[in-house]
Amino acid sequence: MTTSLINFRELVKRPVCFLGLGFGSGLAPVAPGTFGTLAAVPIYWLMKDLSLVIYLAILIIGFIVGIWICQKSAEWLGKDDPSAVVWDEIIGYLITMIAAPSGWQWLLLGFVLFRIFDILKPWPISWADKALHGGLGIMLDDVIAGIFAGIILQIFVYYTL
Repeated sequence: MTTSLINFRELVKRPVCFLGLGFGSGLAPVAPGTFGTLAAVPIYWLMKDLSLVIYLAILIIGFIVGIWICQKSAEWLGKDDPSAVVWDEIIGYLITMIAAPSGWQWLLLGFVLFRIFDILKPWPISWADKALHGGLGIMLDDVIAGIFAGIILQIFVYYTL
């Protein structure tokens, strides 16, 4: 099934796919990964004041369940790694923002850094993207991109605060 044939009402009837397609953000006709990352911003905003332990626990659960969510969503769409599946971008951005300071500038910098790593896919992100398949493959390249972006974000934090 192509994303152009999916309407929001049909997506909502499939809760797993609703999550997998980022609450509908993955249906964007252009740059669905960017729109999926945008969908992560309010989630981060709700999580930002949680303790680090709870934040990390939610991320771990989101990653583990995300493997299944992405697999089921990909199967529904009939593709190995459809661009409409953006749960991986949500988790990747939340990884980027681990222990980020408060402020819109950090939220924006994390967004830009994550998108850069997710789009350019330097090694080992590119390896994970090509070598792994299924739900784990969909998730893992964005997890690695989130880790790289998070490290760069923390370097900016260290040198500016």
